[in-house]
Amino acid sequence: MPKIKETVHQNDTSEAETGAHKPKTPGKSQENKSFHLDDRSPESQPEALSVADLIETVNKVSKLSIAHEIVVNQDFCMEENVLPPNSLEGKFFETMYNAFWNHLKEQLSSTPPDFTCALELLKEVKEILLSLLLPRQNRIRNEIEEALDMDLLKQEAEHGALDVPHLSNYVLNLMTLLCAPVRDEAVQKLESITDPVQLLRGIFYVLGLMKMDMVNYTIQSLRPYLQEHSVQYERAKFQELLDKQPDLLDFTTQWLTKAARDLTTPSPSSSPNWEANKSELPSPTMVLYQGYLNLLLWDPDDEEFPETLLMDRIRLQEMESQLQQLTILSSVMLVARSFSGNALFRSPEFVAKLKCIIKALMEECSSGPEDAMLNVSEQVSQEIHQGLRDMGLSALSCESTASLIGQLQNISKKDNCVRIIIDKRIRLFLKCCLVCGMQESLLDFPGGLIFIEGELAELGWKFVSLMHHNQQVFSPYYAEILKNIIPSA
Repeated sequence: MPKIKETVHQNDTSEAETGAHKPKTPGKSQENKSFHLDDRSPESQPEALSVADLIETVNKVSKLSIAHEIVVNQDFCMEENVLPPNSLEGKFFETMYNAFWNHLKEQLSSTPPDFTCALELLKEVKEILLSLLLPRQNRIRNEIEEALDMDLLKQEAEHGALDVPHLSNYVLNLMTLLCAPVRDEAVQKLESITDPVQLLRGIFYVLGLMKMDMVNYTIQSLRPYLQEHSVQYERAKFQELLDKQPDLLDFTTQWLTKAARDLTTPSPSSSPNWEANKSELPSPTMVLYQGYLNLLLWDPDDEEFPETLLMDRIRLQEMESQLQQLTILSSVMLVARSFSGNALFRSPEFVAKLKCIIKALMEECSSGPEDAMLNVSEQVSQEIHQGLRDMGLSALSCESTASLIGQLQNISKKDNCVRIIIDKRIRLFLKCCLVCGMQESLLDFPGGLIFIEGELAELGWKFVSLMHHNQQVFSPYYAEILKNIIPSA
């Protein structure tokens, strides 16, 4: 029977064995790419770790990753993991799961009954029930210890006197007392089950959900404490990893070196000429911010990702994807307005409808930007024609319509001039958000981005808060690296 073992202490976070549940993070599939310590070139491979050291490192990374996720992801929680029914993993799990319960049924139906599996199940039920209690619930804790005394139950089983239905009803009454309101209905349905095996099966399933509820409650309770102490905690845990892996900042150094080069030299291949330009040296903070912005241009296949940001790599890739979508959305809206005039685009209803259509078409098309823009251009053209007719305005000529569709389709190309300008303005806005803060940046919103103001502000808040948290945690390491990259003037 799968277990969930998740204990969150006030100054620590344990690893989760999520047999039936998994951490929930919004967005696409969350492939775990945090701290791939061995994905390095042969010349940079560290000295081989012992098995004990490796286990210790994995545990530290797990604790650090969970604590970081709780702090930066307000939606982080545990959810039920439902395997696809036709998948190999799903079929295997279902087969083994059913085999266990069939075996239990055979044991209880034999003469005399065999209570071996039933005792193991009751032992686990007891552990789960105790894990659901708060520290102050000592009376219920003592009651459970007495009612589910495993030594006593074992003696009863040996004499064939173990009353499984009675114990199951006792557990059901406790579940009714301890479950969250959202589980009331599930517990009530169990009360109508008369088959002892099916009842135990249902009890375990609902107990798993209750365990998940308790973990999520603990996470919510822990979050304020972690937010208060997260900088010191994450830095200390990273230092422990760095002590084991002295080259753990190699890719971070490369990342910051490139950021400094981007700010000081026109050619990406040339080296910074510090001696000739000491009067125009970039500040360490500006180099760091340039590095942060470069993360939104990162090649997803490039494994040389800065180690200090590995826990946020998936998040940053999602932000990069959102940035590209907003760039295309804004470009389409600007081109469409240039052909149809301002009157149509002064209508909030029309703008909102057109944006929804463009977003939906872009999300639906997975074959590539060219096919997506083919659908977008045709639909946008139709919406503009209909909108102009509804407002009693002149329709677009055939020549203008063809030109509109052609220009919209060209937006799929990365060298499209409108797309390039919008992309630069979005990145400039994000840079201003880092340097000046969100409030001031929103007061001076860049021209041409008015149609994506809400979406871009949301992206800016997420990006800036994530990068500022990273800056707080790793600033001592960045300062030391930048000291060697940028000589003092």
